[in-house]
Amino acid sequence: MVVILMGVSGAGKSTVGEMLARQLGWRFYDADDLHPDANKRKMSHAIPLTDEDRRSWLAAVRALVARCLAEGVSAVIACSALKQSYRELLAVDPAAVKFVYLRGDMALIERRMAARSGHFMSKDLLQSQFDTLEEPRDTITVDIAAKPEEIVASIRRHLGL
Repeated sequence: MVVILMGVSGAGKSTVGEMLARQLGWRFYDADDLHPDANKRKMSHAIPLTDEDRRSWLAAVRALVARCLAEGVSAVIACSALKQSYRELLAVDPAAVKFVYLRGDMALIERRMAARSGHFMSKDLLQSQFDTLEEPRDTITVDIAAKPEEIVASIRRHLGL
């Protein structure tokens, strides 16, 4: 199984993903690591990515999902997957790829982003992330206002893990 934690930047995908993967003994991957340098430069300069910018990145994430499934490797992947079309592309095998939406309001996420350092994503892009976000309807949704441990426990309950 591959669990993709999705949501806007600052929602806690990496924090929750690492914790979830560690508890399950699974691999963890951060899809941000697969962004081309040009995308990272744009985001660090508060320039929103276009669908065209995301195309090669999404292809790389899809290849990672496919490789995990082909090798029988269970994994957690932190990936914004903001649009339905992106999620459809990443759902290589809908029976084996599960999305979890880490949902939170902008004020909370702004506070989190202001407190973090060393990430290429400019906090000035948060509004564009919310503007791009197509909230999923048929997926597990978890409120990020809870503590990471509680979020992980909720995800495990929803997935029967």
